Amino acid sequence: MENPTFTNTKQRGVATVEFALIAIVFFTLLFGLIELGRVIYVWNTVQQITRQAARESTVSDFTDVGAGGAMDKVRWNAVFRTSAGNLPAAAEINDAAVSINYLNACMKTVDISTTCPVQNITYCLGNPNGKNCIRFVRVRLCDPANLPDCTPILYRPMILPAFVPGFTGIPIPPSQVVMPAESLGYRPSMESCEPIVETLPNDCTPTP
Repeated sequence: MENPTFTNTKQRGVATVEFALIAIVFFTLLFGLIELGRVIYVWNTVQQITRQAARESTVSDFTDVGAGGAMDKVRWNAVFRTSAGNLPAAAEINDAAVSINYLNACMKTVDISTTCPVQNITYCLGNPNGKNCIRFVRVRLCDPANLPDCTPILYRPMILPAFVPGFTGIPIPPSQVVMPAESLGYRPSMESCEPIVETLPNDCTPTP
């Protein structure tokens, strides 16, 4: 006759093994779905970040680059913060990743250290196709370690990578947004900066 204690112990052992096998599959699917939802959240949010930053940049003083200045606030607002830090639920994206460039009619970057909102109006009224006339604002999300080349930010799973294979190291799209420049923070009371004389070779021909 079989020992009842041995039978119960064997059944409990089988149940434990079955639970372990099922749990591996269940938690892999569960964590995978959670991470997939986060991927969708990040991909949708980065587009909102660049749109928001571009809209604010077109009417913000690009020379106000001091700590807590207008340009800092543009970046903070874009990542839904009131101070420097990471995008909620997305530690790989922070305000420093919001890359803002000012472009002329040829879509070339304007060196903003050589101009200001008042002088930009003078440039653009004198020659809308001039090299130093800011016509557009471009915003992208880039790795803060390499903003000039706009290296993509890599997605980092919040959950252990072992549970979500395939999500590690996916490049997050830069979600580039280009908008026409507006006031760029100009106010009638603003003082002008040192003018830069433009000559004909500084002109460009916009691409049709």
